Amino acid sequence: MALCLVKSAATNSKEFVNGLVRHKEPWQIVAITATGTLVGVWMFEFIFDGDESAWARIKKSAFRLLRKIPAVRNKIDSELQKIQVSFSEDAKKRYQGKEFFYALPSKGQADSEIMKQVHEYLELGEYQWKDGYLSGSLYMWNQKLIELLTEVCSAAFYTNPLHPDVFPGVNKMEAEVVRISCNLFRGGPDSCGTMTTGGTESIFMACKAYRDYARETKGTRRPEIIVPVTAHAAFDKAAHYLGIRIKHIPVNEDTTVNIAAMKRAISKNTCMLVGSAPNFPYGTIDDIKSIGELGLKYNIPVHVDACLGGFIAAFMDYTEYQMPPFDFRVPGVTSISADTHKYGFAPKGSSVVLYSEQKYRRFQYTVTTDWPGGVYGSPTVGGSRCGAIIATCWATFMHFGMEGYVEATRQIVKATKHIENGLRKIDGIFVFGRPVTSVVAVGSKDFDIYRLQEAMQSKGWNLNTLQFPKGIHLCVTHLHTEEGRADAFLKDVREAVAVIMKNPQKEVEGSMAMYGASTTLQDRSIVTDFTRFWIDALYYTPDSA
Repeated sequence: MALCLVKSAATNSKEFVNGLVRHKEPWQIVAITATGTLVGVWMFEFIFDGDESAWARIKKSAFRLLRKIPAVRNKIDSELQKIQVSFSEDAKKRYQGKEFFYALPSKGQADSEIMKQVHEYLELGEYQWKDGYLSGSLYMWNQKLIELLTEVCSAAFYTNPLHPDVFPGVNKMEAEVVRISCNLFRGGPDSCGTMTTGGTESIFMACKAYRDYARETKGTRRPEIIVPVTAHAAFDKAAHYLGIRIKHIPVNEDTTVNIAAMKRAISKNTCMLVGSAPNFPYGTIDDIKSIGELGLKYNIPVHVDACLGGFIAAFMDYTEYQMPPFDFRVPGVTSISADTHKYGFAPKGSSVVLYSEQKYRRFQYTVTTDWPGGVYGSPTVGGSRCGAIIATCWATFMHFGMEGYVEATRQIVKATKHIENGLRKIDGIFVFGRPVTSVVAVGSKDFDIYRLQEAMQSKGWNLNTLQFPKGIHLCVTHLHTEEGRADAFLKDVREAVAVIMKNPQKEVEGSMAMYGASTTLQDRSIVTDFTRFWIDALYYTPDSA
């Protein structure tokens, strides 16, 4: 019966198609067939190929066409020109009266003169960062530690782990940093990893490893990674560089990823699931246990991004504060990224990416076998690396020891909880979700929260600005554990909110007004343009005489 139905359907389909072309010339049939095939191929590639979703590319194409209309293009270009000029003017004010070098000095300068100028450069800037007026950025300021690391750096700055036969001691230090980190994150005997230059490279390396792993072991042609919208922008950067499609998953009201939506997004091309512990915007932790379960069910590697708070999270179980399961103890978790140069308190330029098994790490490597210069292999993006970064990270581990890190974690989390509780008592603002480690983010339903950012800037605070929805956050560091600093922050917030609430409908002004306006733009390419202008301004030098 079923076979008869299939034959009948096939006959009807054939008659239908023949009826459509019965009055067509042979050349017309060929042209229609060729055109239909080409259109079909184009539509398939447009929908399924590329790093972005079809909807994202449709929107970009629409805005790109809109900007070709002269009146629209001229208006946008005019506004962008104003923004570009404003960034340049800001740079001019920042360096007003300062001498610039446009060429090498004819003769080498004396050491004393060089150091004098270095200190002058380092004193530029308005924020009192040594007094804890920063959100994140500087995680520890300890003169004794600085003196130790300065000496270590001086001893190892010329070394290069690319040459293990020449500098085996540096490679030994790197291996020990990785093994210590694996143990801290509860890795088994097969766990492994590498050091990198920072969280972005650690994330980049994990994406590269899983892309190549999926291609090699599953034959995946168009790898995709699935990340929460709150996952660090480094995943977008890695996807762009590596030609991986990225799917962003919405979060729940508590700012943790929606597990059901993540499950629906999984396809045969998924090569990596991502959870944050904690995420950068709000300091909340995704449900790593449930993400791990998805990874096991669909045989997909799971990466936990602990770059921001990993070296707090790893020690919290040794304090009175508890951390939800997030590390290699969670079934399904196959890799973790964590920054040693944040709460590991090492100098900038060091991070680790860790794997549960060596089979994943091997796909992180880049190997060139047919180069005339010989067989070339490197574990990370860089070839040559400064051994001093490895040595100072190793020395920092040795300096603090388990006891030192546990105590620092206790102090930082205690300060964070104190700040969170204080902020929750201030009318007019609310705290996003339930922060776990060291980040507290606030928003407002009564006024534009960027006004609070503006007010805090005027009081000397440098905080992080969030969008979608609007918010600001403080990343608590060891500097905020100093006596009175957390209370000083709360006092300034209370005073600022009290002033704002006298006229809550007032619009935000200054640079924050421009930032706020950018969140409402549907054409994100415009935001891209003025972000590029801002980066351009970082390289400002006045016109040479």
